[in-house]
Amino acid sequence: MNRFPSELTEREQELLKIRRDSDTKAAELAKMEKMLQQTKDLMEKKTESGSESMGYQENMVEDLEEKVRSSRRYRRNSLHHTQMLESQMKTVKGELVGTLDHLQELRNVLRRSQQKAEERKAAMEKLAAGLR
Repeated sequence: MNRFPSELTEREQELLKIRRDSDTKAAELAKMEKMLQQTKDLMEKKTESGSESMGYQENMVEDLEEKVRSSRRYRRNSLHHTQMLESQMKTVKGELVGTLDHLQELRNVLRRSQQKAEERKAAMEKLAAGLR
């Protein structure tokens, strides 16, 4: 009979331990449920305020997208304008080279004309001196 009371005591101790573990788990579960409810409440608040801020954010995103599109258009227009200016600059440069060549030719013609005029003048003076 001594054996049964000791077994009972062991079983009572196990039962006590199981009850304590069960109480601990129940307390943890209650704590987790409370945290879950708080999290749900926070999510609902964020969803409510999020929908308001969502509109603001969507407007901000749309504004930024429009600015990007505008910047791209401006860049394309600027690039096109730059290419046109470069093309015009090449044309003008070509014209200037042609004008410079023409001016050099005219300068050479002028020098030859002046030289011939001086030679004729010298010849005339020589003839005039010879006639005297």
